[in-house]
Amino acid sequence: MQDSEVSQLNSLKEENRRLKIAIEELSALNDVATAITSNQSVEDVIDLIVRKCIKHLKVQQAVVMLLDEKDQVNPFHTMIRKQDSISNFMPFRLDAQLTGWMLKNKSPLLVNNFKEDSRFKYIVKEEFPINTLLSVPMLLKNRMIGLLTVFNKHSDSGFSIEDQRLLSILAAQSAHIIENARLYEKEQALTRLQEEMRLANDIQVNLLPKSVPKIPGYQISGKSIPAKDVGGDYFDFITLKDNHLTFCLGDISGKGIPAALLMANLQASLRGQTLMDIHCKECVTFTNNLLYNSTDSNKYATLFYGILNPSQNKITFCNAGHNEPILIDGYGEVTRLKEGGMVVGILPDVTYEDKTIDFPADGILVVYSDGITEAMNSNEEEFGEEKLVKLISENRKLSASDLIDLIIKTVNDHAGNAEQMDDMTLVVIKRV
Repeated sequence: MQDSEVSQLNSLKEENRRLKIAIEELSALNDVATAITSNQSVEDVIDLIVRKCIKHLKVQQAVVMLLDEKDQVNPFHTMIRKQDSISNFMPFRLDAQLTGWMLKNKSPLLVNNFKEDSRFKYIVKEEFPINTLLSVPMLLKNRMIGLLTVFNKHSDSGFSIEDQRLLSILAAQSAHIIENARLYEKEQALTRLQEEMRLANDIQVNLLPKSVPKIPGYQISGKSIPAKDVGGDYFDFITLKDNHLTFCLGDISGKGIPAALLMANLQASLRGQTLMDIHCKECVTFTNNLLYNSTDSNKYATLFYGILNPSQNKITFCNAGHNEPILIDGYGEVTRLKEGGMVVGILPDVTYEDKTIDFPADGILVVYSDGITEAMNSNEEEFGEEKLVKLISENRKLSASDLIDLIIKTVNDHAGNAEQMDDMTLVVIKRV
């Protein structure tokens, strides 16, 4: 055979080899792409990638480690590790020096002889299980998100440059697939959370009074506007015998679902005690103990609890650490209702006091949460109690419901474009 024919034959063999490698690469990529569906979890996606790496690169083990940039001590966390079915080895683990090298260089690492590799020969011990290793960074827009590593090639020659190329391509594809799976999981979690919040909002709205009680000689109204989908403010009206009316307003610590759960607990406790016709301060005392025994120590509520006796035009009340309600008589004289005790839910066996006062002719009582007075504008200026008292005094001729609407509008006008930071709740009782 002539030299030219030999050369041509060798060229054909090399071309066939390159074509075979290209076909194997395409097969591996297609195998991964077609096996992954859009609704798989991150763990399922990574598990599939690892198994395909073992199959196409013909190795003993493969592992995906994701990078946690917040963890300075151990930044790489093993997600999925697999080995081929014919091996019976303990799981191989990347030495901290190896992961440190990858974190620093962010480039492929190919080692076919650790004992002879000047970079890592010091980590080789007598029973060092890794003979050959190929590790490539998983990059997403030039940001490393993890490592894709294979161990111990089933070949005496070890890993090749073609293996490195294939694993790098798989790592690049995997980075995008894993990120998409992560985003899908976040989207699904957000959708579930939004649905839970919607249901919680429906439940909370149903817990609030659906109508205001009709008491001869009085106008009564209440409204609550949560800062979030669910809030921590609570108000209630409970009609008792002899046309007496219990009314209350509570402000739960915190926001969101935890506050809403505590609010429901508070409502159930108060309603249970109120319907048993327990005296005002005993009702608050018992409710305090119930909350203390059923909630965390960092959860509490401020509470104003009152009982209106319309036949005698008197109010008995207990203020448990709440903003002092504003009572204004027909002449504009202001009284603040402050007697009671500390907030409920922090300490057991707290002693509370109550007080009975006259409800003056043409008088108006406004019970409010701190979301009203502490509403801030863009200059971080609070609406304040002084403005609230002045607003009520100047508009005390309005009906109870109209006064609530005016207060909320005025507070919103004060806040302007600033975000509502706290729930806003009002109860207004007016003697007519």
